[in-house]
Amino acid sequence: MTDIPPDLTWVRAAPPEATGPGPWIEIAFGEGDDGEAPVYLRETSDPDNVVTTNRRKWDAFVRGVQAGEFDHFVEGVEETETPAEADGDPANTV
Repeated sequence: MTDIPPDLTWVRAAPPEATGPGPWIEIAFGEGDDGEAPVYLRETSDPDNVVTTNRRKWDAFVRGVQAGEFDHFVEGVEETETPAEADGDPANTV
């Protein structure tokens, strides 16, 4: 098991208006700025279970998401309303 630095800054991957405990995915970037610098991922419902990858792989994943390479994973999944959508405020919808 890799030692997880105790001073990481975790960023929650959730809409800004999201409330409640999630579960949400959180990401933290380790020291370094090269392709081998560590990237840590965890779920808020199980924060002790941390997956580690590196910046090169993380950047490739993000580019794939942006390009739609993973869209087939959500086919048939119903979208949930954000709180702004539920309130009928189209100015605050994503």
